[in-house]
Amino acid sequence: MQFSINRQAFIKALGIVQRAISAKTTIPILTGLMIDVSASNIQLTGSNADISIQTLISGDNPDYELTISSTGKIVLPAHFFSEIVKKLPNRELLVEVGDNFQTTIKSGNSEFTINGLDANGYPHLPEVDSEHPIQLPAEIFREVIGQTVIAVSKQESRPILTGIHFTLDHNQLLAVSTDSHRLSQRKVELPTAAEGDYNVVIPGESLKELSRMLDSEKDAIEMHLSENQVLFTFGKTRFYSRLLEGNYPDTSRLIPNSSETKVQFAAPDLLAAVERASLLSHESRNNVIKLTINPDNQVVTITGNSPDVGKVEEDLSPAEVSGADLEISFNPDYLKDALQVFGPIDVEVAFTSALRPFTITPVENQENFIQLITPVRTF
Repeated sequence: MQFSINRQAFIKALGIVQRAISAKTTIPILTGLMIDVSASNIQLTGSNADISIQTLISGDNPDYELTISSTGKIVLPAHFFSEIVKKLPNRELLVEVGDNFQTTIKSGNSEFTINGLDANGYPHLPEVDSEHPIQLPAEIFREVIGQTVIAVSKQESRPILTGIHFTLDHNQLLAVSTDSHRLSQRKVELPTAAEGDYNVVIPGESLKELSRMLDSEKDAIEMHLSENQVLFTFGKTRFYSRLLEGNYPDTSRLIPNSSETKVQFAAPDLLAAVERASLLSHESRNNVIKLTINPDNQVVTITGNSPDVGKVEEDLSPAEVSGADLEISFNPDYLKDALQVFGPIDVEVAFTSALRPFTITPVENQENFIQLITPVRTF
């Protein structure tokens, strides 16, 4: 196996697949990068058993300046190989595999020889049905991930809650996550209807990694589903993730249908006030802040308290207040996470009672995006 390639373009391709490679794995060969050279292109593969990423280096793309002298497969130690390629001196890079998988890497006057592994020992990637792909606008899907992954559980005691629950009915995609203290739900109308209904839970960590890869992606991505795997394809890249097994809890009953008190804020203003109040609450053992609402006087007060450090109290300027008087305490970090994903818009915070979960929704299109937070009992 032998090929030469533009080094900088190759570094970009390596960076894509390295996202899936971990030094901590129970399968030693997965610390390696698989390079599969065919007559006209190179396929790079990285995996950590939970996610796998493949990207194609096409000989038709002039940016790669790719010349293939002989074909073959090899698994190389990902970290060492990548560091070597980054530090080589010249524009062109030559990779040649000799006897016993010894691999020579040349650029300019620099030459490295590293030991590779037989690619036949690399696990096969899962077979995923590609008959009926689901088309997703990349920008919208990245937004959905960002708005829901914040409420994914970090506790492995309930593995199903470490993922985002996606249901797809024709062209309506519903994404829900909860860690049992808060919930995030986003609804999206897709441009094209899917064939059939889907109900899957994708690990939050997998989706975070996918979201980072979609930063520069403007076009649609395709989602392919099988019994226990999901495959996302975009550009020259394929991103595989396992699905979580089990039934996701019915979260629809957690969202209240009515409220007693409503307050409207500009999300950035409320976020800034919560951040100030949490400066002291973080010093307290229970990390709680309190919101006091008096609709008659159109006054909303936020209070943070730490017995060891001191107290902060701030009167807020809501756009609108209605309903009954209320005092409610909650974890400020949950509200900060929720407000950050709304961006610079007006939101409505709706309360049922001091001990019932409250919701944060955009003032416009309220049914499409809901964040729910459970209060803290302080008495």
